[in-house]
Amino acid sequence: MEVGAADFERSLPSLRGRVRRAVFLAFDMEFTGLYSASLQNDKLSLFDSPMERYLKAKQSVQHFTVTQLGLAIFSNESSNKYVVHSYNFFLFPSTWGVTDVEFTLSASSIQFLSHYGFDYNKFLKDGIPYMNEAQEKILHQYLLEGSRKVSSALDRDALKKAIDEVTCWIAAAEEEETMILQDLSGYQVLEVQLVLRHALRNVWTQPLGIKKVMVKKVSPQRRRLLENSPDDCCQKELILRSARGFTNLFQILVQAKKPLVGHNMLMDLMHLHDKFYKPLPESYEEFKGNIHNLFPVLIDTKTVTKSIWKKCQFPLRSSLLEVYAVLCSSNLNPKDSMCPKIALASECSRYAEKKSPHEAGYDAFLCGSVLLKSAHLLLCTSTDGALEADPCFPQYLSVLAEYLNKVNFIRGGVSSINFSGEDVPCHHPPLLVVHVRGWPGLNERQIYQEFKALCRFDVRRLSKNQFLLLSNKFKQVRLVLRDYKHHPHLRVSVYGHWRHSPGVNCLLQVSGVVALWSVLAFVLGGATCCLF
Repeated sequence: MEVGAADFERSLPSLRGRVRRAVFLAFDMEFTGLYSASLQNDKLSLFDSPMERYLKAKQSVQHFTVTQLGLAIFSNESSNKYVVHSYNFFLFPSTWGVTDVEFTLSASSIQFLSHYGFDYNKFLKDGIPYMNEAQEKILHQYLLEGSRKVSSALDRDALKKAIDEVTCWIAAAEEEETMILQDLSGYQVLEVQLVLRHALRNVWTQPLGIKKVMVKKVSPQRRRLLENSPDDCCQKELILRSARGFTNLFQILVQAKKPLVGHNMLMDLMHLHDKFYKPLPESYEEFKGNIHNLFPVLIDTKTVTKSIWKKCQFPLRSSLLEVYAVLCSSNLNPKDSMCPKIALASECSRYAEKKSPHEAGYDAFLCGSVLLKSAHLLLCTSTDGALEADPCFPQYLSVLAEYLNKVNFIRGGVSSINFSGEDVPCHHPPLLVVHVRGWPGLNERQIYQEFKALCRFDVRRLSKNQFLLLSNKFKQVRLVLRDYKHHPHLRVSVYGHWRHSPGVNCLLQVSGVVALWSVLAFVLGGATCCLF
C-alpha cells in the first residue's frame, strides 16, 4: 500500500493500532545513494574494524537521503497464520521555515531505482516530511521567536501572491465573508496562514484539504476566541506534529518495542538514527547503545540465512528475492500444516499478484516472510521434525536466540555487529606480507592489480617496501604463496607480528642501540679501571 504526504496524517491512527497488535515488524529502505565516490578511503575493506566501517558509512549517510521506507506489520491471527499489512512510504526531508536539507544523488543509484520503476515524482511532490530531534529543536525555536522567514524563492512568490489577493479582497469584504486561496503546496499552507494572521488582525484562516486555505474577515473579539481554540492548526504543537511527519510513526515504532527485522540492515539502522532520531554520533559505541535502546530486539535475515546455508545445506543466494524464492520452493522447508502461513491483507494484495523487487514495501514483506520460513526450518532441524503442535512466534524467537541483535557486516574484521554486546572478530585466513625488492614507487593499487588476476585481496601499506594482503578465502592464500615463491621482485610470506610489525621492529632497533651503548660503556669503563 503506497502512502504519501496527502494520505499520511489520516493513516496514522490505523498504523498505530496495527503496530501495537503486531508480533514483529519488518522494514526496508531505499536511498539516493549508498557510498559516496567523492569521499576518500570509503571503500569497504576486510581490514575495516567495526569502528572504521561505521565512520566510513557515517559520511555517506550524511550525504544521501531516504527516498522510500517499507514497513511490513506481521500480526498473528492464529498460532501459525500471519496477516501482513505492508506499506510503502515515500519520504522527503522537511523544508518548513528555516529547515533546508542538502543531499546528494548518486547517478548509479538513481538509474538502479528507475530500472525497477521507482516514481521520483511521488518522492519529490508527495514525499512525507520528517526531521530528527536537532532539526525539531531549531524549528521549535523558530516558532517561539515568531520568525516569518521562508525557506525558498518559490515559497516567497506563493506568499506574495496570497498576500496581494487577500489585501485587495479584504478592503471591500464584509465581516464573516470568506475567500479561498488555491494551489498552495506543502508547508505553504501553514506559512501563508501564519503570515496573514501576523499581518492582519481582522482575518482568520483555516486549511481546506492540503492545497487550499479559507480566509475569513472577523472582528477582533471573534479573532481572540478563535486563537484560543484547541483545534487551531496553527498552534505550535500542531505545526511541530505536522512538520515531524514520518517521525511521528518512527516514535510509535520505538514505543512499541516490537522485534525489528531487516536484511543487511546496518545502513538502514544508521539512516533511521540520523534521519528520525538524532544526527549520528562520532562514537561507534554510542551509536550501538542508542540503537539498542530504541530497538532492543533486532533480527537481520542476512545473518540468519548465512547460518542456514552452513547448517542445512541451504543454497547460498545473495539477494533477498532469491532467498525468498529458495525458501518457498525448496523441500528444505516442509510443506505441512505446521509451516507458517503468510497472507497479505486485502489492501496490500498487489504484492501477492506481482513481484516488485527493490520497492521498499515489497522488500519489507519478503524480509519478514524469509524470517518466518527460516525460523521454522531451524526449529524443525533442532527437533528433528518432531513438532507436536503449531509453533508460535515466541518459539521462533527462542530458536533464533543466537542471532538476535547481530547485524551482518559486509567484508570486514567481524562477521556481524552485536548491538547487545561485544563484537567477535572474524576467523580470516592468515595475513600475508609482500616485501618489494627492485620495484621502486609501488603503491597499494598497483599491488592490488598485480594479484587481481589470481585472486581477490584487500591491500594495506605496512611500510615503504612492505604491503599487507588479506583475503577471506584460504584457497587464495595457498595459491599466492605457491605462485609467488620465486618471483624476482615480490617476496610473499605469512605475516608474523614479532617479525613484521613496524612497532616491534622499531622497539628492537631502539633496544639494540641501547644494548650496544651499554656494552661500549661497560668495555670502556673496564678499560679505564685497568689503567689505574
